[in-house]
Amino acid sequence: MERTILHCDLNNFYASCECMMDPELRDKPVAVCGSVEERHGIVLAKNYHAKKYGVSTAEPVWQAKAKCPNLVIVPPRFDLYVKYSKIVKGIYTDYTDKVESFGLDECWLDISGRNITEKEGFLIADEIRERVKRETGLTISVGVSFNKVFAKLGSDMKKPDAVTVITREGFRDQIWSLPASYLLGVGRKTKKVLDKYCIDTIGKIAAMPKEFFEGRMGKSGVQLWRYANGEDTSAVTETDRYIPAKSFGHGTTTPKDLTDGDAVWAVMLHLTQDIGRSLRINGQKASGVSVMIRDCKLVHKQWQCKLPIPTGSSLNIAKAAFALFSNSYGWENPLRSVTVTAINLVSASAPVQTNLFDDTREFERVERMEECAWTVKERFGINSIMPAALLGKDNEKVPEMKTFLLGGW
Repeated sequence: MERTILHCDLNNFYASCECMMDPELRDKPVAVCGSVEERHGIVLAKNYHAKKYGVSTAEPVWQAKAKCPNLVIVPPRFDLYVKYSKIVKGIYTDYTDKVESFGLDECWLDISGRNITEKEGFLIADEIRERVKRETGLTISVGVSFNKVFAKLGSDMKKPDAVTVITREGFRDQIWSLPASYLLGVGRKTKKVLDKYCIDTIGKIAAMPKEFFEGRMGKSGVQLWRYANGEDTSAVTETDRYIPAKSFGHGTTTPKDLTDGDAVWAVMLHLTQDIGRSLRINGQKASGVSVMIRDCKLVHKQWQCKLPIPTGSSLNIAKAAFALFSNSYGWENPLRSVTVTAINLVSASAPVQTNLFDDTREFERVERMEECAWTVKERFGINSIMPAALLGKDNEKVPEMKTFLLGGW
């Protein structure tokens, strides 16, 4: 039976979410960026108005502003993006239980079980596109094809808010003239190899002998050749195959070097707020903590330890991380970046085996305190209650910064 695979891609997802939340931004060039004051403030996403000025993802904020002086810069709100990603994915699951995420903004859907024709596949894709726009205010581009690679390629061919079908009979005419870099699996390194042999289109990849790629790129080269020839057979992972995260970590490069323990504590407390939220959302607790630092001479160091009992508390994790850091670092140099990671995760409902020699009453007291705090946050907003040490921009120990997500969503 011929497969029917959809690839749904939310258009300019982060920027689109921000423009949807603030309608006044819709007709302006907008970029979601790290703080300008940060050492590594970069463009994370941009809308189509900003793209017209040449603003590109991953370029420095100052460079984007030089291209587009009237660029509106907004800070990232990952909770908002996760929320809408889940809402859109819920729409997808109304059509099939085989939905595989490819980041927050992209998903493959396998609707083959409905034994549909190509025309019906287009109509279903178009219905999903319309529902996402009507129910969320966001737009998607959808690729429809007989395998995952061509479905993704189709969603890239026509943007925004469109459906593209790549058929088994017509894919050679549709895609073989496209640049080789359009094909999934052709990154910068692979492109350099292809350029060396003047292989600049998907069709030229397909036309070369399979042995050519095997001899120069090994298994990945053979896979690339199969992709170009429409021989991708990889399956779409079913939605209910949940793979729990193994860790949740957040790190930051601070605007100024950290020179004392008080500054490090404030940064760790800042970072663990997001870690605690991630643990809560995913119903998990941490049995250990890892700390990684980088000093002003770019030397990395990393340590980890076990916790007396598993915890989902931001404060408990911050205290353990700071104690681990204080006992391990000799302040040879000021610090440039700090990362805290909750490791050895377990289900929040799992029974706990306590140690007779550890006093866990303080851990448990803090857990109860934060449960009460979460009740307030869920009713009045995420910033309605927080540690006093993190209040106000005037506190020099809490630099204005934005963390980067290391994993787990």
